Amino acid sequence: MLENRIRGKLAHQKKSGLYRNPFAIDLRKGKYLYVNGAKKINFASNDYMGIAASDDFRKKVSLNFQKFGTSSSSSRLVTANYTAMTEAENAFADYFGYESCIFFPSGYQANIGILSSLFETGDTVFFDKHIHASSVKGLLLSDANFKGYRHNSTTHLKKRIELLKTKNSDQSKKEVITVLTESLFSMDGDFLDIDSLTQLRREYSFFTIIDEAHAFGAVGDKGRGIARPVTDIAVGTFGKALGLFGAFVLAPKWIKEYLFNFSSPIIYTTALPEAHAASAMDLLKIIFNSDDKREKLSQVSQWMKEGLLSEGFCVKGDAHIIALEIGDESKAVKLSRLLFDSGFLVFPARFPTVPLGKAIIRISMNALLDKTDVKAFIKAIKSCT
Repeated sequence: MLENRIRGKLAHQKKSGLYRNPFAIDLRKGKYLYVNGAKKINFASNDYMGIAASDDFRKKVSLNFQKFGTSSSSSRLVTANYTAMTEAENAFADYFGYESCIFFPSGYQANIGILSSLFETGDTVFFDKHIHASSVKGLLLSDANFKGYRHNSTTHLKKRIELLKTKNSDQSKKEVITVLTESLFSMDGDFLDIDSLTQLRREYSFFTIIDEAHAFGAVGDKGRGIARPVTDIAVGTFGKALGLFGAFVLAPKWIKEYLFNFSSPIIYTTALPEAHAASAMDLLKIIFNSDDKREKLSQVSQWMKEGLLSEGFCVKGDAHIIALEIGDESKAVKLSRLLFDSGFLVFPARFPTVPLGKAIIRISMNALLDKTDVKAFIKAIKSCT
C-alpha cells in the first residue's frame, strides 16, 4: 500500500512538471560547472561573491581543519562549546552591529530553532507570504497564531495589525506581536521596503525577525545587509555569499541565552566544528575587503536585468537575484533544459517554492561573471524561446 501511494505521488509530480531529479555535477571551477565532461556557465549558485569558488579561501579552510579537526563531536551543551566558537560569534555580533550571535548548523535549522521556541499561545506572528520554507516550517512548529500578509506590502500588514488590536482591545493581556520577513527575497529578488517597515514599527512597537540570508556579504555597507535599523533578530547564512556552510543568528543577549536553553537545534544537534569558527573569522576579513566584488556583482546584475527587459522578457529583481517569469511549470523545466544544452545552468523554480502556476527561471548572479557571459546568456535565451 505504501509503495503504491508513493509511486502514485511521484507519477503525479512528473505529469505536472514538478518532479525533481538533480543531475550529478562532476567539478566546479570558478564560474563554471562540469556535467558529464561538458562545461556550463553557472547562473544557479548562491555563491554571489565567488568566495566558495576561491582557491585562496579553500586553502584557509583546509588549514583550519588540519589544525582543529573535523568534528565537534557533540552539541554545544555537552562538550562542544569551544572558545573558538564563542570568539567567532562575538566577532560576528560586533561586525554586523548586534549584541550577540549564535551559530547554527544550517539556515533551515536556524529559522526552525528561533520560530519554534520563542512564541507561546496567544502570540501573533505576521509573516510576508513569500518567506522561505524553513520559516514556514518554524511557524508550524510554534504555538503562535500566524497570519500572512501580501508580499512586501506594509499597507496590508498595517491593516492586519489594526484588525488584531481592535479585536483584542478589551482583553487584559497585552499581545505579543512579531513581524517576520526577509531583507532580500530569495525568489522574487526584491528588497524589503525598509523605510515603510520602520515607520510602521515606530507606530506599533512590534518585535521583528528578518532573514538576511541573501543580503549578508553581498549588499549594504561592507556586506552588512540592510535590515539592522528595523530588526531585533537577523538570520544569516554562511552558505551563500559567505561561501562556507552553516548559519548564524544575530540578536539581543537574552535571545541567545534563551535559545541555549529552549531551542532544539542547539540542544540536540552536533555543533559546528572549531575549524568552522576559525574559517568564519577569516571570512569577516574577506567580506570587509570585498567592496570591489560587491560593485562587480551589482554591475553584472544590472546588465542582466536591463538586457532581458530590453529584449521584451518579463523579469523582476532589485539585485543579484533575477526572476524571469514563465508561469507554466513544464515550460520552465523545458526552458532550463534548453539553456543547459546551450551551456548555461539556471534553476526552474516551481511549486511549492513559488505559487502554483507562477514558475520562474531564477537567475542567480555572481561576481565572477562578466558582460560577455551576460550577453551570451541573453542570446541563448532568445534562441530558446
